[in-house]
Amino acid sequence: MIMKGQKISDRYQVIKSIGEGGMANVYLAYDTILDRNVAVKVLRGDLATDEKFVRRFQREALAASSLSNPNIVEVYDVGEDNGEYYIVMEYIEGKHLKQLLKKRGKLTVPEAVDIVLQITDGLSVAHDSYIIHRDIKPQNIMILENGLVKITDFGIAMAMNSTQLTQTNSVMGSVHYLPPEQASGKGATPQSDIYSIGILFYELLTGKLPFKGENAVEIALKHLKESLPNIRDEIPNIPQSVENIIIKATAKNPKNRYSDAREMHEDLKTCLDPSRKDEEKIKLKYPELSDDTKVLKPIKDEGKKHTEVKTDNNKKEEVIAKKITSEEVGEELKKQNKTLLWLASIFTGLVILVTLVFAIIMLFNTTANKIVPDVKGKTISEAIKILQDAGFTVATEQSSVPSKEIEVGNVVRTSPYAGTKKKQGAEVKLYISTGDETIVIEDYTGQNYLEVKGSLEARGLIVYVEEQTVSSDSKYKENQIMSQSIKAGESLTKGESITLYIPEIGVTYPNFTDGSYVVSDVEEFCKEHNVKLEVVRTENEGYLDGTIYRQSRNEGDPVTAGASFKIWIYVSPVEENPDGENPDNNECTDGLC
Repeated sequence: MIMKGQKISDRYQVIKSIGEGGMANVYLAYDTILDRNVAVKVLRGDLATDEKFVRRFQREALAASSLSNPNIVEVYDVGEDNGEYYIVMEYIEGKHLKQLLKKRGKLTVPEAVDIVLQITDGLSVAHDSYIIHRDIKPQNIMILENGLVKITDFGIAMAMNSTQLTQTNSVMGSVHYLPPEQASGKGATPQSDIYSIGILFYELLTGKLPFKGENAVEIALKHLKESLPNIRDEIPNIPQSVENIIIKATAKNPKNRYSDAREMHEDLKTCLDPSRKDEEKIKLKYPELSDDTKVLKPIKDEGKKHTEVKTDNNKKEEVIAKKITSEEVGEELKKQNKTLLWLASIFTGLVILVTLVFAIIMLFNTTANKIVPDVKGKTISEAIKILQDAGFTVATEQSSVPSKEIEVGNVVRTSPYAGTKKKQGAEVKLYISTGDETIVIEDYTGQNYLEVKGSLEARGLIVYVEEQTVSSDSKYKENQIMSQSIKAGESLTKGESITLYIPEIGVTYPNFTDGSYVVSDVEEFCKEHNVKLEVVRTENEGYLDGTIYRQSRNEGDPVTAGASFKIWIYVSPVEENPDGENPDNNECTDGLC
């Protein structure tokens, strides 16, 4: 566990945690050598102990560090410290696109085009080096306040998609943006990134994901088999050029997509030109479901037909078809009729023979067939005894299933099912109840999200954490849950998800009254963070001039741009001169003092 203040590799001093995920924890750290803030991602869980993954992660992260583009988060360093594997990256002060969508709902066409232009510009550099991201999704796209887009997680995404590391043959990455070829277990290409960008483009414009389902498998199947919803149902007046880009990028067949990000980028650059507004709707060149269609090209020549057939190995073979006369057709039909009669006779005989054999077998086995008894709700020992008394054997291996009706430890069902006729001595498998696995959600507001997240994940739920901007006077502090996506009292089952919302705590006010700050320090702080400063001066000869003794906001309160901040300082009293004498004893000349 990385702690605040800890130094990684005796260089990167951890300031605070800024994010957690399934693959890595992210920390804001200070690079003590190069005097700059950096983001440090530390691998977590099984990944850090998987030697194959670690080697690939280090290799891919180093490859990503060679990429240089304003739209790609720069990778500075990759290393290991006491068994903790980390990657050091450029620290970005911004939001990811998922947060932007939650706040805005959806974007305008020019805004979405600008973001996708920047994404494809960054990816074009990667694709030129045949580096594939493999996990393009809103959470991996950062956007700064000035609108600059940054692609993150190159090293981790590339390493995670190694087939050597998918221990259960599951496809890694977010299934909502998963290309069909990866969903079917095939390798990724630059066109896989193009598909994910197309889905992201659709979501930016509509505020919706095109494919939804109750689980990852259902969503993946939709990517494989269902057409993308018509975007004009959501945005009727969208330029045809923009719709064409989405259609081409999200084609099921990679041959119909852009060859790489650079080609898509070039198309995006002109998509909002007035000349392209009413262009024709794109027609995909290749079949979306199959690539195995053969091409036939007929050529006429003196009563014969020459046909070129393109085979699977792309060699051309010529087939010559001769004209057939009506007499030849008649003779051929007679031969075919005789053959059909002969085959029909054989088939009829075989059917009769098989029926007789089956009837004889059933006659001899009728007495040996038994009906599987119903043992639902019985204890395991009771069920075994009933099944054995009925002439069945019970499988030594049992399976567990959730059940709201059956008590924990009792039998839910059998395989084969109760009532099924099976031969005496057949094996029957028991399915045992694990009880009601529904989880009743409580009110988690005000609690530490790390504790709640760990507790819910231990019970089988998927927990997402989203940051939300709060006002400076918010009652919620860092890591406290402000709200939740599922209301208290509602129930979830294992595998379902809940989102916890916590305050986005950035810069906080220090304690300016501890004696280590002067007014100029406060002025510089407020200028840097766009805070309006007001200084109140109180005369007091018992303190040094400029001593700060009070501040309007407490230590630890978040700093919000445009907010007002007030400090109170002591100043020495101004000495008065009641006699009106010149304090410097200067003489008056020419009547002027």
